[in-house]
Amino acid sequence: MHFSKKCSVFKVVLSALLIVALLQLIYLSFLSKLHGKQQRYRYSELFGGAAKRNAHLAAGKNTRKEHLKYSLSTGGVFDGSGQYRVYKNLMKSDFSTNHKSGASSQRVLLATHTSINNLHHLESLLERWQNPLSVAIFAHGQDVKFATALVYALSIFCPQIQALVDFHLVCHSGEMASFPEQDREQFAGLEDCAGVFAKLETHQDKYKNYAIGANVSYPNNLLRNVARGASEAAFVLVIDVDMVPSADLHQQFLAMLKRRESAPDEVFVLPAFEIRHTRKIPATKQELLQLYQVGEVRPFYEELCPRCQAPTNYSQWVNLHKLEPVELEVAYTLRWVDPWEPFYIGPRTVPLYDESFQQYGFNRISQACELHVAGYRFSVLSSAFLVHRGFKVAGEFHARKDEENRRNRLLFRSFKEGLKTKYPNSAHRC
Repeated sequence: MHFSKKCSVFKVVLSALLIVALLQLIYLSFLSKLHGKQQRYRYSELFGGAAKRNAHLAAGKNTRKEHLKYSLSTGGVFDGSGQYRVYKNLMKSDFSTNHKSGASSQRVLLATHTSINNLHHLESLLERWQNPLSVAIFAHGQDVKFATALVYALSIFCPQIQALVDFHLVCHSGEMASFPEQDREQFAGLEDCAGVFAKLETHQDKYKNYAIGANVSYPNNLLRNVARGASEAAFVLVIDVDMVPSADLHQQFLAMLKRRESAPDEVFVLPAFEIRHTRKIPATKQELLQLYQVGEVRPFYEELCPRCQAPTNYSQWVNLHKLEPVELEVAYTLRWVDPWEPFYIGPRTVPLYDESFQQYGFNRISQACELHVAGYRFSVLSSAFLVHRGFKVAGEFHARKDEENRRNRLLFRSFKEGLKTKYPNSAHRC
């Protein structure tokens, strides 16, 4: 009898333990399913995966995804040469979406271009600019899909990019971009903007400069035209993605225009510098000059092509009587001389870049030459500037740079002859 009672108690305890174990298994199973749903929801937001329907109901209509899919469904358009496929407005900013055509046109659009390995520079560029920005991306091969995914991830996870940045994609005409439904494993763990840029930085050493691949040419002037043509802003500043403008340039420039009306044939030059990689990018002219005086900042291309920027007259600009004027102003006006290739803010009506120029050499100078022949004058701004991240040195260029330069030099000669026909009444020549 005593033994029977002990046996009954043991059965009760054993049963209770089994029930507890079963409940724990059910609980763990529930947590696992919940985590799986959260993961699928995250990826469906980014890529539209298996849980697409549930995510759609939970998150509401994803207009950004719909816009991306619509942009891709058009198949893009071919450029004038038929070599490239262009997806304009692959992803539009809230600013572009919410401003009606022609509204708020009295502004400056910053237009830039890049390949995937330099797209990480967008973070510091936007941090400084903080106004509408247009980015044309060139991608080749597998990078076409990768670029599409990254553009979408940036627009979802980065609020400031979502607010201000328009993305465009250019690839070879034989390639097509598609929504990367099956590439989620590449982006496991992406949860915020920092994570996306960290992913981009792992891609920055994939290739050097324009050495993208055999027989793959980087269409820099096409990209510049795509980026600058995407807005109705009255003025455009076209720069490379690894350059940063001085602080508050947008506001200072518009304030200057209220005091001083610009002429339709005038562009506003920003002296360009390059800074040692280890240094922080200066925000003001005073900060820039402090670094300039100790050799940590120098004129852009000073080592590789000093003549390309020398006409800016850095000595005059550095020694202006007011180091930090209260208001931005035109310091002096110059005529173009060969081989000057200034960076400038210009009216959106300035001539387009000649898209025949690809890879290295004469791509920007050809457009500056045309501005000169067309009668534009170059007004240098008193305290605004651009800074390129890192010193330009000979060893950093890809192997075919000199070959590309020679080819584009011949193209430039032909281009200059064509300007005589395009502007028959001009007294200016390059």
